[in-house]
Amino acid sequence: MDLTTEALGHGARVRDDLPPVPTTTLAALLGCDADQHAVDRALDELVTASTGRHPRPGDARLTTVAHSMGSPATGGVYRVSGTTADGSAWSLFCKLLQHVRHWPDLRLLPPHVATHFADSFPWRSELELWDPVVQASLPQGLRSPRLARVVELPEDRVAVWQEDVGVSDAEWDDARFARAAHLLGRWNARSTATDVLAVSGFPPGFALRMYAEQAVAARGLVPLRDDGLWGHPWLVAHRDLASRLTALGERIPALLDRLDSLTQALPHGDASPQNLLVPAHDDAELVVIDVSFRSPHVVGFDLGQLLVGLVHADVVPASRMPAIAATIVPAYVEGLAAEGLTTGLETVPEAFATSALLRSGFDGFLYGELAHAAPADAPSASFTQRIEMTRFLVDQFTRTVDA
Repeated sequence: MDLTTEALGHGARVRDDLPPVPTTTLAALLGCDADQHAVDRALDELVTASTGRHPRPGDARLTTVAHSMGSPATGGVYRVSGTTADGSAWSLFCKLLQHVRHWPDLRLLPPHVATHFADSFPWRSELELWDPVVQASLPQGLRSPRLARVVELPEDRVAVWQEDVGVSDAEWDDARFARAAHLLGRWNARSTATDVLAVSGFPPGFALRMYAEQAVAARGLVPLRDDGLWGHPWLVAHRDLASRLTALGERIPALLDRLDSLTQALPHGDASPQNLLVPAHDDAELVVIDVSFRSPHVVGFDLGQLLVGLVHADVVPASRMPAIAATIVPAYVEGLAAEGLTTGLETVPEAFATSALLRSGFDGFLYGELAHAAPADAPSASFTQRIEMTRFLVDQFTRTVDA
């Protein structure tokens, strides 16, 4: 439930291309003593078990991987690489999960919200990707990275050692979006099964409801109601958008209830293209990473992040969103049907439009740029793209649900 700080109040801009987080030590990630012999022993056991080859002692290199700071449960992302005795290369990927109390931005939340958030956020939920029931639910063409080891660390932190997936630089064209949507449909259909739903201990819609009631309320609806903010030259022409969103905000409880009444699946939860890796050696396969929003959600929920992920990252222009949406909805429905799901197909467009609006339509504005804008400045391309993205999500909802 990626509660970020894009517009807590009208604060600093949060970017998707954030710099790396501070590095930690290899010994800390391995959960061993800091002396070199202990590190070499622990690494030899890990690498040999993962690759079948012994690493050369003292040769390992730890690098910090730049990543979006979307999830408060992510304490760091790392790559460890080296060579074996015969000179061949090896590498492993390590993600550090942490209790939300370690999240630096927790202090930016109102105290009562911060306490509830820290107490209720399922910070270990990414490990569910390797639950045997979830693994069995993945259809052919989708897989997770191979899990090497989970190392329990002090202070409610976990190092998740896994395959370092070599990623293709292939473009996300319409065919790739369609393929991803079809596979997500197949996976979501399989994830309507009782045993898969039971992997989550939360009720239907819990994660989106938590997000809507806390994040959207604080950093979405509050600035939307600020007439002074929307009188800024960069926003004044879009007052109608703020008014439409404010009116839609009154309907959030009813919209959440409606979604919870429809067919539920345990979703990926953050199925943006960035989390559907295209391996360099097999571009017909997708490797799913970074599962999130881990409670049952309406069938169609996963399409939202597939649509907006690359727009958020300034990789795909918002002008492509109509074509992407027109591509992924029918491909997703075909995937559902391919797995024999017959219930809820007709409500997929509604579920997609509603959940995408709730997840990304209220709080995507880059208000932080306004604080540094001179009267003669023009808005950045990112600022403008977020407005266009939001307008599309609102129009899509109105056309699909309210028509």
